[in-house]
Formats: sequence, C-alpha cells, structure tokens
Amino acid sequence: MKYIKTDIEGPVIIEPQVFGDERGYFFESFRESDFKANVADVDFVQDNESFSAKRGVLRGLHFQKGAAAQAKLVRVVKGAVQDVAVDIREGSPTYGQYLSVVLDAASHRMLYIPRGFAHGFAVLEDDTIFQYKCDNYYAPESEGAYRWNDPDIGVQWMLRPGEEILSAKDKKAPFFKD
Repeated sequence: MKYIKTDIEGPVIIEPQVFGDERGYFFESFRESDFKANVADVDFVQDNESFSAKRGVLRGLHFQKGAAAQAKLVRVVKGAVQDVAVDIREGSPTYGQYLSVVLDAASHRMLYIPRGFAHGFAVLEDDTIFQYKCDNYYAPESEGAYRWNDPDIGVQWMLRPGEEILSAKDKKAPFFKD
C-alpha cells in the first residue's frame, strides 16, 4: 500500500497494490497492522455501504458530534465519487478548509478521514457503490451537517450547476458560520 499524506493534517489517501491478469484482479483493502503503523491507531466497529443510482447524487456534508464522532475509511467499489472532507476541529490551523479526492472503482484508491471532519461526496457515475468503515457507531442524536454549497467552505464540486440531487435534509442543513 502507498500512504499519501495531504495538505490537511490527518486525512490520508491510500493506494493499494493491485494484482491483475486476464481473469481479473486482487488487492488487499485493509490490513490492521499496516494501517495502525502508517495511518492511525483506529479500531473500526461498523461498515456501511451506500448505492446511488444517478450521477449528481450529493450526500453531505455530515459529521457526528462529541463522543459519537467517527473516523472513516472510505472507498468506491463500483463507479466514482468526488469525496470531500472538511476540517471542523476548532483550533486546527486548517479549520474550515477541505480536501477533495476522486475515488473510483478503477483505481481502488481509498481515503482515511479522522474524527473532527465533516464528510460528503458527489456521485460522478450512475450506479455507484460507496463503502466506509467507521470507528464509532452511528448515533442519530449526535449527527450534524453543513450546507453542501456553503460559501465559507467553498467546495468546488465536480458537478454541473443544478445537477445536484440532494435529500430534503441536506438542502436545509445549516451554514458553517451558524
């Protein structure tokens, strides 16, 4: 595995070594000992998967507050997304800044997002399957969100204006300054 540090302290891009031939491919997507040595000492307790039927589906920017905060290891098993992590750690030198990475089934690239980040993704291909490991259980009473198009965060989404397909909840999420 190749572990790539980012300009924001904490998130890590992970590129696995893929072995392929005429039959297909094989790669190791997670090895606890290597992950702990190269990324973070995290114990994942929950795996999630989401399916998005159409390009333009945009989920986020979501986070869990307080003791329910979650670190995530995310990847795409079919299709492609623009994955975004926003630093919401108060006192961080990169507070309010975001990281954007394309994750797709072809590259098998993954992204580790530590606790203290809001997370979202825009679906770039129809029929996309997105998986993520979490180090804490989902707690609906602790969930929070920021508006996907918040001008103070300024995410440059890889979608055409008006192409976004949002949940009712994400459409009315509060702004970062609020």
